[in-house]
Amino acid sequence: MTATNPAIEVAGLTKSYGEHAVLDGVDLTVPQGTVYALLGPNGAGKTTIVNILSTLLAPGDGEIRVAGFDVRREPAGVRAVIGATGQFSAIDTLLTGRENLRLMADLTHLDRAAATTAVTMMLTRFDLADAADRRAQAYSGGMKRRLDLAMTLIARPQIIFLDEPTAGLDPRSRRNLWAIVREQVADGVTVLLTTQYLEEADQLADRIGVLDNGRLVAEGTAAELKRRVPGGCVSVRFTDTAGLAAAASVNPQASSDTEALILRLPGDGSIAGLRRLLDTLDDDRVAGLTVTSADLDDVFLALTGHAAEALAAEEIPA
Repeated sequence: MTATNPAIEVAGLTKSYGEHAVLDGVDLTVPQGTVYALLGPNGAGKTTIVNILSTLLAPGDGEIRVAGFDVRREPAGVRAVIGATGQFSAIDTLLTGRENLRLMADLTHLDRAAATTAVTMMLTRFDLADAADRRAQAYSGGMKRRLDLAMTLIARPQIIFLDEPTAGLDPRSRRNLWAIVREQVADGVTVLLTTQYLEEADQLADRIGVLDNGRLVAEGTAAELKRRVPGGCVSVRFTDTAGLAAAASVNPQASSDTEALILRLPGDGSIAGLRRLLDTLDDDRVAGLTVTSADLDDVFLALTGHAAEALAAEEIPA
């Protein structure tokens, strides 16, 4: 894989189980050293894509390359450069944290000295050194997730697949994992993650693809996706009723709260739209301004037809 080639190239990817189409002509490209997030409800096809890219599942039609390797004809080449963390922890809870890492180092054919160094480094980096010699069954959920990710990274893969890596974690554990992902990308690693959390994609991803019913229905940065859906709002608080009335007269699409002296206008999240609004206001009569954008439910409802909490059926397992 040269410096100019994408880390992942997918064109016309399909996958069906009988008459049930899980993926229906998906196209996506992930440049090296970036984070690409697949966002969508359960059943959209996110895990199926990850399983195909990591050679765990045979694709239907389409061209799929990972690090320049064809996933059908060169699966060994793909496996040599990737790491994957699934929705459910792959650790052996009867082993200690150190033993789990050592096992993974042996499976990836690190020599004894390199394995010892890598295990020690991972235990320290993932804040597991104090618990290294305790059985993993005694670990908290966040510790198990950190150990799982450490096992994925011990062989220093070029490309990492993270399938809903923070599902079920508390906010502190989730942010710790975000920091680890950022560090990997800073070192040139490419990350493809699946998530139902727009906040997570917003924090980590360079680009986001929104999947629904096996199709990529939208793609862009988090800001671009938010601007595509309704839900944005600009709230302007005035010093007096005269200022509120004057602004309302030139912004007929706005709603007024005369008691709170607030004018609320739908916003598209763009700088140009905000500038047009500001041009209609009298600075001396404005006491404050708040801009809010579409949230997770807005994006899900507009782009997939599902609320974030109203999840569809699970994908058919391989």
